[in-house]
Amino acid sequence: MSYRTSPLRFYLTTALGLVLSLAPAVCAMAADTTGIPFAQAPVILPAPSSVQTDGSAFALPQTFAVVWHGKKTALLEKAVERFRLRLEKISGQKISFTAPSSDPNLFTLTITCDEAGNPLPSLTMQEDYTLATSASGITLSATQPFGILHGLASTLQLVTRTQTGAVITQATLSDAPRFRWRGLMIDVSRHFMTLPTLLRQIDAMELTKLNALHLHLADGQGFRVESKLFPRLHTVASHGQYYTQNQIRTLVSYAADRGIRVVPEFDTPGHSFALLEAYPRYAAQAPLNLTDRAERNRAALDPTNPATYRFVNALYGEMASLFPDAYFHIGGDEVVAKQWKNAPRIMAYMKAHNLATPAEMQAEFTRRVAQSLTRRHKIVMGWDEITAAEIPQDTVVEVWRGAAHTASATAAGHPVVVSDGYYLDRLQPSATFYEHDPLDITANMAEAKAAAQVTGPGGTIDAPAVQQATPLSDAQKALVLGAEGALWTEIVTEEMLDSRLWPRMAALAERFWSAPTQCDASTLSGRLAITQDRLELLGLESRTNSHRMLTRLAPGDTYAATTLLSVTSPIRNYAHNHELLQIRHKQTATEQDLTAPADIATPDSFVADRFNQQALAYAGGQKELKHSLRVQLTAWIENDAAFQAAALRHPGLQVALPASTSLKNLAQAGLMALGYDRSSGWKHRVREAIYTAQAEFAASATTKVVTNTPQPSSDLLQDILPGVETLAASILH
Repeated sequence: MSYRTSPLRFYLTTALGLVLSLAPAVCAMAADTTGIPFAQAPVILPAPSSVQTDGSAFALPQTFAVVWHGKKTALLEKAVERFRLRLEKISGQKISFTAPSSDPNLFTLTITCDEAGNPLPSLTMQEDYTLATSASGITLSATQPFGILHGLASTLQLVTRTQTGAVITQATLSDAPRFRWRGLMIDVSRHFMTLPTLLRQIDAMELTKLNALHLHLADGQGFRVESKLFPRLHTVASHGQYYTQNQIRTLVSYAADRGIRVVPEFDTPGHSFALLEAYPRYAAQAPLNLTDRAERNRAALDPTNPATYRFVNALYGEMASLFPDAYFHIGGDEVVAKQWKNAPRIMAYMKAHNLATPAEMQAEFTRRVAQSLTRRHKIVMGWDEITAAEIPQDTVVEVWRGAAHTASATAAGHPVVVSDGYYLDRLQPSATFYEHDPLDITANMAEAKAAAQVTGPGGTIDAPAVQQATPLSDAQKALVLGAEGALWTEIVTEEMLDSRLWPRMAALAERFWSAPTQCDASTLSGRLAITQDRLELLGLESRTNSHRMLTRLAPGDTYAATTLLSVTSPIRNYAHNHELLQIRHKQTATEQDLTAPADIATPDSFVADRFNQQALAYAGGQKELKHSLRVQLTAWIENDAAFQAAALRHPGLQVALPASTSLKNLAQAGLMALGYDRSSGWKHRVREAIYTAQAEFAASATTKVVTNTPQPSSDLLQDILPGVETLAASILH
């Protein structure tokens, strides 16, 4: 095939993949506006506690009468206006809201809010709601305003666009969250994220019913908030990238209007390089090592210096005044023991005060800092390392190193937020994160240990125990406040943020909101495809930014690369973090250029998922799918020649040449398994293509195997592998 004809082929390939990924949505929009049943139930994500629908749909009018009962607050008025604007984007038609009318035919939005509640969201806010839609209108009721916000988000998901206009599905919902804390942690220290980018994530959080934004605001790479008391923190340690205090107030207010709490984290006594870059007199080790990039994760405060406490307590007091939420995160993770053990004054202090271990030294630091925050009416939160010694019982423990820490922290009476199993920077697909329940205690403890990064000689203060956790009692379960998805941004630029968060955070939003019986893994991919399209329509920039990044690599010549990246994903479990691997191998760490195809590829491939599902259906007896499978496999085979030609013109694509060849080989294996293009030795070629792709997946299957296993040179995995395996099952066994 000549390159001259390839753009059409690539267009057809991409279009076919898009149709396959959106098939459920297309099917759902098949109803007309007279109440004819849909082919399937509407996609509402997170899944409601209960939903009943007869499948009928009705024309969405352009004029609504809005009727208020109970409490009408400023927060609700702003929420209804946001709803109107979003409804216009989804429906594709102009929408106007009017006052109640005597016209009995006027479509009515009736809102009943029992209590005004507090305008600031809190852990104790009521988020339940009931919703009913019909040909005559929408009825939405809630105990407090934040429940109304959730009901409006669900209503948007009942609206679709047909050839004749927008329709709304008949449904009756009763809904309430499973967990009170449903969070997203974004690290803005490693890579700074501007205010508009964060506000965009808050909008997506509102639409998926998440309610806590945890911002990691200080670490080795930068301190990100303006400080009036210690101005060198933003003039020196931010490297010119920080939020002004007015911007923080804007962020908090914007989030509060959407039912989202903002929980700040300023990490101490470890991960304190940025603090010490500005104020080195508080360092455990002086002078600071400014040449080794790894030191940005190792530097620690001196916990024996009285001035350190005056500094930290004053700083925390200033920062606490900017964030009205009751919770304040002090970090406490990965304190490198030798930062203190190699300091004679610190060891002498520990001996004089009968502190036998660095863990006890850290516990003293935590207690003193916690006392200061408690006086400011804050509830202290920290990573699970802070439980290595006795700490105040009301301290909230964020568990990240395995379910055994959830068991031990709750057994000691500490409230817990679970981020273990939800580290998005491991670049696993949505389905992997979705499998893990916050109360699950069967997680692999050895894998959790490997995931806990050793940040320097001597390791961190408390190595995680490798043991099987016992089932949580009802009392322990009650102490689990909820869970957070966490994105550390060592290899995530601002331009990558949307695609590294979504749609995986939507999957976690359902896991955190919905009862386990409502979390349907078998339909997740199709529902996420629809949800992601809605989020993009309403403001996310995942595809826009990814296209911009690819256009830089191959301006005017992105067809083949788009096709390749639609069915490949980046290697997993920190294998793509080259700097981290250099540190682990005691090499000089070098900064990673985050512009490669693997930085553009996403952990989820809806195109590959649909192909894999079709292959499974074909193997199950739906032989009519053979033609469509052949068309798709042929397109991927032909794409390789075009990609190679594009890579000759655009050197930035060349690193992905092996991935393109692997895709071609896998697609050929699929065709041969279907009975096409067979020649002498075809079975051997099928096995070789599949085994090669399997080995590439195995190389980053766990954080432990990543450390000493060579990775595919493209840093890309072949997501159509399960489908090809299915087609070739009889050949492989």
